[in-house]
Amino acid sequence: MSALVLDIAAKIYPAQAGAPAREIFRDFRLDVAADEFLVLLGASGLGKTTLLNIVAGLDRGFRGAVRFPAEAGRPRIAYAFQNPRLLPWRTVLENVALVLPPGEESRRRALAMLDAVGLAELADAYPERLSLGQQRRVALARAFVIEPDVLLMDEPFVSLDEAGAARLRALLRRLLAQRAATVLFVTHDSAEAVELASRIVVLDGTPARIVRDLPVRLSPEERADPARIEELRRKMSADGSGQ
Repeated sequence: MSALVLDIAAKIYPAQAGAPAREIFRDFRLDVAADEFLVLLGASGLGKTTLLNIVAGLDRGFRGAVRFPAEAGRPRIAYAFQNPRLLPWRTVLENVALVLPPGEESRRRALAMLDAVGLAELADAYPERLSLGQQRRVALARAFVIEPDVLLMDEPFVSLDEAGAARLRALLRRLLAQRAATVLFVTHDSAEAVELASRIVVLDGTPARIVRDLPVRLSPEERADPARIEELRRKMSADGSGQ
C-alpha cells in the first residue's frame, strides 16, 4: 500500500535577480510505499529538498497534488532539516517537547526520547553547549517524539565527520526498528544511500526526472558492514547510478 503519492504537473522557480525562471519538475510522479525507506539521490540543485517541502506542505507553489491513503487520514509528518534548527533560548528537553502538547506527559515523552538517543543527561543544557553531532541527535529526538507516520530528512548528517555520521546512521536504523515510519531521505552521498535505503531513486536533468529506481535488499548485518556497503556502491556507480 502506498503511504503517499507525489504527482507534480509543474513546479517552476520564477525569475529572480536577473536569473531566468527555471522549471524544476514537469509531469513528475513518485509513489512511496508504507514503511519504505526511500532515498532521493542526485546532485545539488535538482529539486530533492523541494520534493520534501512539497510533501511537508511548506511549498504550495506547484501544480499537482500530494495524496495520502484516504482510510489512513492525514499522517503525522516530522521533518529533520540540514540545520538542526534548535531554539537557543530553550533547553534541550524544551526543544524536543516543543512539538508536543504542553503538560507533564509530554515532558516525560520528551525525556524518554532523549534517553533513546543517549542525551538524557543533557536535558537541561542549552544548544550552545552541544556539539554538532549532539545537536543532530536532539533533532532526531524531536522528529521521533511525535511517532511520525512519515519522516522527511534533508541531509540530516551533513557536515559531520564520517565516524560521527556513521554513529547517527546506526542510531536512525535502531529508532526505525523500534517504531517504523515511511522515510524520504535526501542525500548526494551514494554510500549513505546504500547503507540506509530500502529503495533508491536517482534524479537527474532539468526538469528533474527519475533516471534509476533501485531496490536495496541488505540484511541489518550487511548495512553495518562498510565493505559490503562499498561493494554495492561501486556496483551502482559502474551501472551508472552513483553520484
